[in-house]
Amino acid sequence: MKWLNKIYLNNFFFYVVMAILLCFITAQFFPSLYNATWLVVYAAIGFVVLDFLLLFATNQRFTASRHTPEKFSNGDENPVTIRMESGYSFPVDIKVIDEIPFQFQVRDFKLNRKIASNEKDTFEYMLRPVSRGEYHFGRLNIYVSSPLHLVCRRFIFDEGAMVPTYPSYIQLRKYDLMAFSNRLFQYGLKKIRRIGHTMEFEQIKEYVSGDDIRTINWKATAKKNQLMVNQFQDERSQTVYMAIDKGRVMKMPFNGLSLLDYAINSTLVLSNIILKKQDKAGMFAFSKKVENRVAAERRSSQMQRILENLYNINTNFFESDFGRLYTDIKKNITQRSLILLYTNFETLDGLKRQLPYLKGIAHSHMLVVVFFENVELEQLINSDSKNIQDVYDQVIAEKLAFEKRLIVNELKKYGIHSVLTKPENLTIESINKYLEIKSRGIL
Repeated sequence: MKWLNKIYLNNFFFYVVMAILLCFITAQFFPSLYNATWLVVYAAIGFVVLDFLLLFATNQRFTASRHTPEKFSNGDENPVTIRMESGYSFPVDIKVIDEIPFQFQVRDFKLNRKIASNEKDTFEYMLRPVSRGEYHFGRLNIYVSSPLHLVCRRFIFDEGAMVPTYPSYIQLRKYDLMAFSNRLFQYGLKKIRRIGHTMEFEQIKEYVSGDDIRTINWKATAKKNQLMVNQFQDERSQTVYMAIDKGRVMKMPFNGLSLLDYAINSTLVLSNIILKKQDKAGMFAFSKKVENRVAAERRSSQMQRILENLYNINTNFFESDFGRLYTDIKKNITQRSLILLYTNFETLDGLKRQLPYLKGIAHSHMLVVVFFENVELEQLINSDSKNIQDVYDQVIAEKLAFEKRLIVNELKKYGIHSVLTKPENLTIESINKYLEIKSRGIL
């Protein structure tokens, strides 16, 4: 009796039943139609039996499968492919109901297809996850109808598939490809003229025409009685750390993705570029304590280590302890490094509470504070005012937006670099800042 669970009635079946009921009602007023109505009933029963035989005949078969990526890319459109093959000797109509993971909150997912006899069909749909973790698929339900459209047969495939969602590796590939194709300038990643030279000493050599006279070593010149110059080499393997604030301020959403996930995606892409530039990339996350640490190194497995640690970062809704951050950096990062701190400050007072710790970090390292513009405030400022309440709201929004710019100036006052960016531009702006510091040789 398992085949009973595979039988479903189409909407057309109920339309036929309603038509028959209407005929019986009409026959009450026109008795001559009564016998004809029963003929319609017998014909409908015959067509239902015929439809059942067509769909459940032993020589008819139907196969389908769901193909997902090995892992989803967080914040990006990911393709899911459905492949079907019909073994029916007549064209069939297909209704696909895929039980997609609950994280997408889509409860009316349905796709309609038509397949000719003994043909194959392949199509795909897109899913955009906005949080990291495991995404479990349910059943792939396929409902097959014959040209009669009275009943349909259900097939079930690929139950219980799981796909993990990792930080945006699609963005990583995109920027990597643009770097090889020399198209970075189209996305704001501009070349910056190098100022001066690096200070990594190599040797003292005799002066030749064309050497920079500013590098003359006067002590060595006096000893040798001829002009001697210091020779420098390009600095390589500089240390770069990405510090991610995973406190409650980073839980704010934008386009469905939290600020924390924007920072995680940016860290993954930037780490890849840092390693391509022959520097050492490392990262850690902090809130009440420092966790998810990856020491800055330049090894072949570094990107995989960073990816796995980024995958496991979760916010804990606490207020982040910048004092603990300062202590940990002072203890564990002894070499002067570039530290990109992903956090968010909404008010100047919020910055001033943490400013002593930021100044302490900047004393030993080059610190870049990366924080976010409030895009909703910008939309409110640029909207049309219709009443007094709208005017009040716009004035408050302008004040809060102005405080963001004051935060940039306050950081600059103490020699701390900053990046104020919209969430969707975070990756580009972070890469730009790293390339600027690298090109100017100020690390």
